[in-house]
Amino acid sequence: MSTLPINDSPRYVKIAVDIAYKIYKEELKEGHKLRGSSALAGEYNVSPETIRRAVILLQNMNVVEIREKSGTYVESKENAKEFIDKFTTTNSINNLMTNIRKLRMEKMEIEKKIDENIELLIEHSIHFKNIDTTSHYEVSISSQSHLVEKTIIEAQFWQNTNATIIAIKRDNDTFLSPGPYFQFKEEDIICFVSSEENISKVKQYVNS
Repeated sequence: MSTLPINDSPRYVKIAVDIAYKIYKEELKEGHKLRGSSALAGEYNVSPETIRRAVILLQNMNVVEIREKSGTYVESKENAKEFIDKFTTTNSINNLMTNIRKLRMEKMEIEKKIDENIELLIEHSIHFKNIDTTSHYEVSISSQSHLVEKTIIEAQFWQNTNATIIAIKRDNDTFLSPGPYFQFKEEDIICFVSSEENISKVKQYVNS
């Protein structure tokens, strides 16, 4: 049997499982009398009421027997194992449900990014049809540019310039059709297409 799982169950449930696990490992044998509520409360650093709820849970599962005016005694190692198995199964289901909820959130975030990129693609396509692509222009990113370390989508390049990036030159490399998450670096050369009257606007935006 594996070690006990850690989850978000109430404290008294965890204590009940811990006691059952000790019974299963025969650290507490059948017929053994458990320590009093006050002593167990000190051991687990909880209130006696929490211990009482844990013991009642074990009694309901026939793991221990509460004898009036005598104390609490270990009743069954087999029932302790059954209780642990049920707890482990429930915990596994809860973990699976938590993972499913997490994956759904991640899926929604991915779908949101896909929709954003589709919108950008449509905007670029419409804008691109109205531009003469036979010639392009270039602008270098200075060390003082606000674009340094930003991605294309963070900079909202097209929205701010009405120009379309067709390539980025960096040292001896040329990155054609860089994606929205391409990150600008100092001294990058942006190759773009735009209407001629818009060129000064692009250069001003890049190095403002």
